[in-house]
Amino acid sequence: MRIVGIVGNLRKASFNRLLLRACVELAPQGMTLEEGLIEGIPLFNEDDRPKGEPEAVSRLKAVIADADGLLVFTPEYNAGVPGVLKNVVDWLSGNPCVLKAKPAGIMGASIGVLGTVRAQAQLRISLEHCAVPVMPQPQVYVGLCREQFDAEGRLSNERTRAFLGEYLKAFALWVSRNGGGRR
Repeated sequence: MRIVGIVGNLRKASFNRLLLRACVELAPQGMTLEEGLIEGIPLFNEDDRPKGEPEAVSRLKAVIADADGLLVFTPEYNAGVPGVLKNVVDWLSGNPCVLKAKPAGIMGASIGVLGTVRAQAQLRISLEHCAVPVMPQPQVYVGLCREQFDAEGRLSNERTRAFLGEYLKAFALWVSRNGGGRR
């Protein structure tokens, strides 16, 4: 099972990128997880559609189309989805919509106590509007993430590691039950 992870910010050492790396490490047997890069994707402007898709968008669409499922790692900025992530969703929803019917999961890490509860709720609305079957439960909100990762960027909280392992098993089942596959 091939899963693509999208980290919803551009910061190289983001906690959400560290969370993706933890998921790579904890993925159940038979699941591979790779990052779909969003660097270089320009701001979405409907007036630019007649010019064709930018290369960075086409590249990301191809990676997602070839995956069985999608995991989105969202930070929370000012109680919402980061603009860069919403921008990526807007590009991916264009014709052809590579998101349609692609089983997905959402998780996120934040320095705040609530994790990324509000950002995930907003992102879920956008993805479901694009006909993405988003896994409803369990949900992953990694709060106080400075305390969750060690100095080398490894997820060191054992309870969180165990929960992520169980989440990934449930996600593999979600993908297989929701037609996960390559187009």
